[in-house]
Amino acid sequence: MVLTSFAKKKLHVLAIAAVGFGVSAPAVTAENLTSALVSAYENSNLLDQSRALLRAEDEGVATALSALRPQISASSSVTQSDGATNSGGGTLSSAISLGLELLLYDSGSTALAVEAAKETVLATRAGLVNQEQQVLFNAVQAYISVLRDARVAMLRESNLRLITQELRAAEDRFEVGEVTRTDVAQAEARLAQARGDLAAAQGNLAISRELYRANVGRAPGALQAISRLPNLPRSADSARALGEQNSPSIDQAQHEIRAQELNVERAKAALRPRISLSASAGHDSTRDNNSSIGLNMSVPIYQGGQLNALIRRARAALDASRSNLNQQVRLVRQNVSDSWSRLAVANAQIQASDRQIRAAEVAFNGVREEARLGARTTLDVLDAEQDLFDARTNRVVAETEVYTAAYSLLSAMGLLTAEKLNLPVKRYDPSEYYNAVRTAPSATSAEGKKLDRILKRYQKN
Repeated sequence: MVLTSFAKKKLHVLAIAAVGFGVSAPAVTAENLTSALVSAYENSNLLDQSRALLRAEDEGVATALSALRPQISASSSVTQSDGATNSGGGTLSSAISLGLELLLYDSGSTALAVEAAKETVLATRAGLVNQEQQVLFNAVQAYISVLRDARVAMLRESNLRLITQELRAAEDRFEVGEVTRTDVAQAEARLAQARGDLAAAQGNLAISRELYRANVGRAPGALQAISRLPNLPRSADSARALGEQNSPSIDQAQHEIRAQELNVERAKAALRPRISLSASAGHDSTRDNNSSIGLNMSVPIYQGGQLNALIRRARAALDASRSNLNQQVRLVRQNVSDSWSRLAVANAQIQASDRQIRAAEVAFNGVREEARLGARTTLDVLDAEQDLFDARTNRVVAETEVYTAAYSLLSAMGLLTAEKLNLPVKRYDPSEYYNAVRTAPSATSAEGKKLDRILKRYQKN
């Protein structure tokens, strides 16, 4: 689905916010957000784990289907018996047999099990989409964190250089008697604090780089600034509607309800008759050949209350699934609304930060000039410089919130996937393995050999 954009005035502000939100580096070698998302998708252990769990659920369909097919087994035995009299020695006997059992009628219980297994597969696929969104969102957060902390570290370095200059100016003015030793001490204290703040900023950057490595699968290089936001709806109501329509968590809950409904019917079917065909053929060294064929019917009469308990249990699980769906709808609405509000707040903070920076720059330049004329103290200059630094830092944090909230909104609407983002990756096809196993192929068949090739491709060292 093609989404509309925000109002032009909002996008204009957000575009301005993106300027400078990055690490200075040659554009030729810089990485962008798309390449980070591609790497996260291709290197995620969490996605590999979820895909393997989905393949395990695919086998549930084959397992349920196998109960509708003939069950054939063979057995053999060799027996040595000792003689019962003094004249007779022991005897050696052997037997071999082949048995077959085929389900003819079970009130639809097995067919219901197959359908329930299919619904479980669809629910697990939706869970895989949820996991994919979380992996990509973590990569976005890691990317933005590196940009933010690198920018803060640069501001800290600039702040340190500026305070160093102020300290030198205070020392020069102290030498000629314009200021007291207190002014110099104040500048020295602020310089020591700036050095500590720079060390903390550099530490935060190192932590963010490790977070990037963990979520993207490689260490960050020179990262490009994010130049634009993803396409977003015009209103919060539109966003909520998209969320309810596309959310994988809602889709998962719906399939879980259908699976539980089928399980209730299966539990009821267990109260009804079951008919099967059995046949056997064999050879015994003492009785020669033998064979038999027959119809077997079983009807539960009294099982100690177990079957009725299983029905009640299935109904309780169905009630829980329905409540879970209602809760997922609420959570999607809440997450969409929260992200929308955070985006609006961050957008307003950027505009306020721009005005704060302009005013703080004027104030700082004025206080510093007045200090040269003796109308201001060194502490006044340091405080004005701190106000300017705080304004610039607030701008960086607000920029971070804009992009975080935008991609959080995209995730809440169920649109933060490799397919929706049109990432240049080889997307995982969940139907490939399912189609290969849904008919429960034998290991020696052509389908079974094809399945082996698929499994080898999925295996990792």
